Amino acid sequence: MAKRPEACEAKPSRKTAPSRAAKQTETPRITVPKPHGPAATVTRRAADRLRAGHLWVYRSDIESLTPAPDSRELAPGSLITITDSRSIPLGTALYSTASEIAARLVTREAAQTREAYLQQLGERIEAALLLRDELAPDSAANNAARLIFSEADALPGIIADRYNSLVILQLLTQGTAQADVRRVLTEVIREHLQPATGTLTIIERPDPRIRELEQLDAPSPEPLFSASATPDLTTIFTINGLRFHYDATAGQKTGAFLDQRLNYAAAAAHARGTALDICTYQGGFALHLAQRCREVTGVDASRAALEVADRNLELNPHLPANVHWIEADAFELLREYEQQGERYDTIVLDPPAFAKSKRAAASALRGYKELNLRALKMLRPGGTLITCSCSHHVPLEDFTSVVAAAASDANRRVQLLEARGAAPDHPAVLTLPETTYLKCLICRVD
Repeated sequence: MAKRPEACEAKPSRKTAPSRAAKQTETPRITVPKPHGPAATVTRRAADRLRAGHLWVYRSDIESLTPAPDSRELAPGSLITITDSRSIPLGTALYSTASEIAARLVTREAAQTREAYLQQLGERIEAALLLRDELAPDSAANNAARLIFSEADALPGIIADRYNSLVILQLLTQGTAQADVRRVLTEVIREHLQPATGTLTIIERPDPRIRELEQLDAPSPEPLFSASATPDLTTIFTINGLRFHYDATAGQKTGAFLDQRLNYAAAAAHARGTALDICTYQGGFALHLAQRCREVTGVDASRAALEVADRNLELNPHLPANVHWIEADAFELLREYEQQGERYDTIVLDPPAFAKSKRAAASALRGYKELNLRALKMLRPGGTLITCSCSHHVPLEDFTSVVAAAASDANRRVQLLEARGAAPDHPAVLTLPETTYLKCLICRVD
């Protein structure tokens, strides 16, 4: 019997599926090279936060530290590679041996050398200065501005403020309080500013609290650069057409509060009648209110600050208001004035940061509520409340809720006219909430 044709055809052989072991042999695994220099491995939560755009690594985030091959431990201010638990690099950071913020990311690239960091530093300083040329252009009405705002300009640990012909530097980390960083900063700032200012002095001014936290040595009191053989560390600068004294060796922060520049002008636009400026410092809000009000009282607990405020008043003799100063504790004075039935048309509350840490936020909110409650009770119907907070641990939503609660307790109807922040020469990074710190609410009170 003849076979069917198909029976004579060769059947295709069935391939045997490769074993799991064979698969592993044939398909190479993808590996990530481990950093050769100093590195820090962080927790998954920290890695996720960095990937989302945050720039800080807290000490509690670090799972392990690996020093450089030729060292037993990480040196203060080292550049280190940040990796996740799988050894995948997340970027290069400046390391601090002392601060709770153990590392601040400077680039998303891994294993950046010090030379590359310094080159990048110069480029970013120049970019920050060019941005200020757009955001806060020099003019007869304004010759003071923040030039560098740390992480907001991709320059962690560096602050630079200009007051007329003086530039004040603050180097706030172990990685930036270094001679090579000072040299790059001085060169770039001098080349950018000196042709415009003619005379220029650059000096470093430490922040005592940060120096303690970062365990930094005191910088030299001598200027980093001066176009004059006998540099003058005092000057007169201008904000919104008003003149202010400046002394590089005195005052808080870098010496003045440039972040309030546009808020000063906005407050003046809404002010009228009799005004009370609580925590006036050197008279920033008070002198602006004096352009519109008939009487202004500035209050501060610091006699030294009020003495400067009075000298600033003398610099602006054209102001129509009757201005005087009171040395007193803000809480005690408001309590006393409320009991005495004092009334005002405009009140400014601009206290120092109540919340220095996250744990202090709850007590800070109580302090803000008390100040606002007493101020609301003292405002005449139709009056204006300008209330501020510079605590970054108290977000805008919480601060607004506190003012609303105070309004409810005072039985006052409060309309929010403006919710403002820092001037644009203090830009914020959307993925770094800590750079959004200043809140200024301008309210009408019925």
